Amino acid sequence: MSITSQAAARCCRQLVRPSASLRLSATYQQTVSRRWQSTEAAAAPANPKITQIVDQISQLNLLETADLVASLKSRLNIPDLPVGGFAMAPGAGPGAAAAVEEEEAAPPAQEKTLFNIKLESIDAASKAKVIKEVKTLLGLSLVDSKKFVESVPKVLKESVPKEEAEKLIETLKAVGAKAVME
Repeated sequence: MSITSQAAARCCRQLVRPSASLRLSATYQQTVSRRWQSTEAAAAPANPKITQIVDQISQLNLLETADLVASLKSRLNIPDLPVGGFAMAPGAGPGAAAAVEEEEAAPPAQEKTLFNIKLESIDAASKAKVIKEVKTLLGLSLVDSKKFVESVPKVLKESVPKEEAEKLIETLKAVGAKAVME
């Protein structure tokens, strides 16, 4: 044998011998096919009547499947689900939809928890005290606090819890201002 024929024989052996990646691929295929067979066997119903129905349904085309679904819906009185992903809760009948609509129409009255504090008026004699109090409450400069107080009625604070709002109103009342919760 010449050197070229030996090299050619070596190349042919390498081509004929499966590589590790091919062996892995074959092993993977065997595993997948075993899994498919085991899930198929486990999922197959024991009742031959059910097996026959499943076989017949699996042979239907898309239009025949749509007709089957429509027939089953009409025979079993299954309502169409609204488009948009909204579905009724399981076990809810047609009367439940009317109850849901009534609940949405009349929401329960909730107690307000956050209030706006509005400075309504001030006593002219206690204007300086009110300006100082507004300055400390809002963190404004003295000039801005004076402008704020002179432009009443004006909202002092927004979204304040009820307890804090009542305390602020009492504090403002003590220095000679009239404030209300809205």
